Amino acid sequence: MPESHCKQCGASLHTAPSPGAPYSPRRTLLQAQEKAKWYEGEWWPWTKELVFYVEPEVNPIAFYGRAALYVFFFILGLQFISMDYDTVVGGSSAISRSFMHSVNLVFHEAGHVIFIPLGRFMTILGGTLGQWLIPFIVLCAFLLKTRDTFAAGIGLWWLGQSFMDAAPYINDASTEQLILLGGVTGRDVPGYHDWSNILRDLGWLQYDHTIAGIVNGVGVILMLIAFGWGAYVLYLQHKNLSKGY
Repeated sequence: MPESHCKQCGASLHTAPSPGAPYSPRRTLLQAQEKAKWYEGEWWPWTKELVFYVEPEVNPIAFYGRAALYVFFFILGLQFISMDYDTVVGGSSAISRSFMHSVNLVFHEAGHVIFIPLGRFMTILGGTLGQWLIPFIVLCAFLLKTRDTFAAGIGLWWLGQSFMDAAPYINDASTEQLILLGGVTGRDVPGYHDWSNILRDLGWLQYDHTIAGIVNGVGVILMLIAFGWGAYVLYLQHKNLSKGY
């Protein structure tokens, strides 16, 4: 007598086929086995190895250097999270007065140039995309190329901060009070404000504050994830501290 259930997963070998499909016990068995593998969590070991990889032996000097760096970025990140992205004083926001804004600005301006072949709209949007794309590339490079999960966490921190850095610019789209590169505002030079142009073209100018809030919120979430990721990687590295130093 042929068996009616799979010994491995308990799935019925006589499940009714989908309408119009010929019944195949073998196909049904293979589908059940693949489904069982997913539920057994075969995806998790691969993800864990990628995201939480640490060296078998960790140099204590390198570890404590990373721990000090983590404390620095943690305190700096809390400062960014506490800043008001929607308050403009003297033509600037608190976030735009930080040193990280100058870092992001380099890649923002480069983004405009990189996206020129894709037309006017993408050239304008490319500034913000550029300042988001670079930290994402850094994150992927450390995670996939060098397998430095702690440095990848710093890359995620930068990506979150870059999102928060863009929020004041988006929030200013309808009022155009921020002083932009060149010492002018969007009011002074019509068509100069990236996000005023972007949202006006999309017909979303009245939603600038809402979009800015969402972008800032995404940045905060990414930074909080980076905090947790970095802390857990340091915990794993501490467990693997080399005894030879």
